Amino acid sequence: MSERNYGVVPAETLLSHDGLSFLNGIIAGTLPQPPIAQTLGFHLVEASNGKAAFEGLPEFRHYNPIGTVHGGFAATLLDSALGCAIFSTLAKGDAWTTLELKINFVRPLNKDSGPVRAEGRVIHRGRTLATSEGDVKDRAGKLYAHATTTCMIFPAKS
Repeated sequence: MSERNYGVVPAETLLSHDGLSFLNGIIAGTLPQPPIAQTLGFHLVEASNGKAAFEGLPEFRHYNPIGTVHGGFAATLLDSALGCAIFSTLAKGDAWTTLELKINFVRPLNKDSGPVRAEGRVIHRGRTLATSEGDVKDRAGKLYAHATTTCMIFPAKS
């Protein structure tokens, strides 16, 4: 895919898809990548049932005052990957939101870290709560951060 489309779809479009087909639509380019992906320079690259992955490139524009990439970059990648891993399990009409995110930063990212990948995996999927875990690693497999999340699921109204 050469040119990415960014935007937000109407709620009725979102709710007319199951989670996995919606995520795969983003990857295929038939649905837009979210605007935050353009802002921070990361993208959804993989989705399957209970799993999701985002890739991004830490750059100087992401730096904080102490000379490293702001932790919010890794946090946003992880929030996206962990949340979308859960989103991939949703039925048509279901909705969800993150309740909490717990992150451990293992080492700092910098503009020389190269591309990184955040992968999320569902740990537990209940009717109204789900948990997932994941990590941010570089291409060599070096760990930069890992996290867990809890999401609230709102089943479709019958």
